[in-house]
Amino acid sequence: MARIDDYSNAKKIAVAKLENYKLKTIAQNSGLTLLDEDTLRVDFLDRAYRIRYPGFDFEDEAKNSKEVPLQEQVLILHYMIGCRSQKATGVWISYREIPGAAFYFSAFVKRAIDPVKKIFGTNAAGIVNPALALKGTTIETGDAGFEFSILPKTPMQLILWEGDDEFPAEANIVFDEIVGKILSPEDAAWLAGMLVYRLIAISYR
Repeated sequence: MARIDDYSNAKKIAVAKLENYKLKTIAQNSGLTLLDEDTLRVDFLDRAYRIRYPGFDFEDEAKNSKEVPLQEQVLILHYMIGCRSQKATGVWISYREIPGAAFYFSAFVKRAIDPVKKIFGTNAAGIVNPALALKGTTIETGDAGFEFSILPKTPMQLILWEGDDEFPAEANIVFDEIVGKILSPEDAAWLAGMLVYRLIAISYR
């Protein structure tokens, strides 16, 4: 597991890269909202963050005193770096099909797939309200299927097949093929994991 120092260093490196770009260009490339000449807004899962330029300081829009997790900050900054003029293609691929993802596949399964099956595998209906709370749109696949745009240019689909006494639950998360041009395989795995753990957290409220 990465240490807090690792995320701090990763943020410093990302900020140094982004400081070379105008904020308007970053907003246009990433699809994030430009509020004014030095502020971006990003809706992320069930929270909204404001990002101040040029230091790329994050604050929670609803609760300014609530710290934005460093891991989420780094992921969003990496997304901003990776975005250019690409657009989602509508072609869905598995995690394994992301270039370079084979090394991270076991971590992806542990972080995203196994928790979905553990919590919702015998109760597919239990994922519906949490998914809708995160602005998921229903897709006609599996016993429960939703498409999410946690970040504007990297949509994902989560599909769950409910288990029973005869067959175990199955789940999958697929990505628009553009993801490999924007995020690293590790970041794509983290993005999927963040979605899953937020779904689980909402289900317990």
